[in-house]
Amino acid sequence: MTTPAVLKFGGSTFPAPHAYTDLAAALRQRIEDEQRPLAVVVSAMPGETEKLRTLLHETNPQPREATVAGLLTLADTTSAHLLATALHREGVTATVLAGHQQGLVTDSTFMWAKVERLDAEPLRRALAEHQVVIVPGGQAADRQGRPTWLGKNSSDLSAVLVAAALGADRCEIHSDVDGVYSADPNTVGGARLLPEVTHDTAALMSLYGAKVLHRRSVRTAKQHGITLVCRHNRAPFPSGTVIGSEGGPAVGVVLNTKSQVLAYDTAAQADLAHSVFHAEGVDTVRLEDGPHLVVVGGYLDVEHFQRTHQLPAGRVLGIPVTEITGSRATTHIAGDPEQARRLAQKLHDALPGPTTGIRAL
Repeated sequence: MTTPAVLKFGGSTFPAPHAYTDLAAALRQRIEDEQRPLAVVVSAMPGETEKLRTLLHETNPQPREATVAGLLTLADTTSAHLLATALHREGVTATVLAGHQQGLVTDSTFMWAKVERLDAEPLRRALAEHQVVIVPGGQAADRQGRPTWLGKNSSDLSAVLVAAALGADRCEIHSDVDGVYSADPNTVGGARLLPEVTHDTAALMSLYGAKVLHRRSVRTAKQHGITLVCRHNRAPFPSGTVIGSEGGPAVGVVLNTKSQVLAYDTAAQADLAHSVFHAEGVDTVRLEDGPHLVVVGGYLDVEHFQRTHQLPAGRVLGIPVTEITGSRATTHIAGDPEQARRLAQKLHDALPGPTTGIRAL
């Protein structure tokens, strides 16, 4: 079988139902042009995951993680089936492989599951029978077949894992921006697009909260020698940044207003919290200027997490704003989102040029 093209489309691709029809027509044309099957990873329509989250928390303010993983991933499953039916209308054979059908096995850390094994056979078998196989992003299953979630923004990771399983050497990531910038262009004036960055650069940016790509997706891509091509999610799908083995040193500013800096009484407390967050799959950065810990933006009730894991209660200091210069990261702390935006602009204005880029939302 010809190696399929592996594509990922983020949730912003689907602002309304007609977007599935538009994408299906474009995918049909690509199949005709390239004469090879497609493995397509999709995210939920905007707001659909949050609707489920709201229902869940109205029913139980502190639901079990297994329940959260089982319910919230249904939004991505819905998106996958909507694309499948749009493809059927175009005369394209397509099927959906949900988390428990993909051959992707994780541990039982339901909300930030770690991959233990990937059996490529279900994907290969489906691609032998269909022109398009659609995978809902972020989904997997544990050894007992229970739904697990790979973490926030983990559709990228799903796509890279699919590419690795199929032996593809590149994976196309489609979103509402065309690549990686020196700062969030919607927040910071003068942000520039970077044509190329290395896997290591992208992973560092992501570690500090930039929504370049899911951090584990970048690490997994490097491990398997997969080049990531960032593309816009509207036809003609122009490419922007290429993330691979080559690229210049990074200079930029990361601002993620959903991230927060926690302060602990002692360094030992901060170290303990960092290790526990990390063990549970939550991205954190242990700062060097004191007993401080950055909890990178995401869907985490930090107070509940600390109580559940019997951790000292860290005090919220503010929002981190991080300068990236090569392999060096310097984090500043702002009191609120508006202060953080002003600080990010000031730091970006002072960067040496030309800047390379990160997209920090």
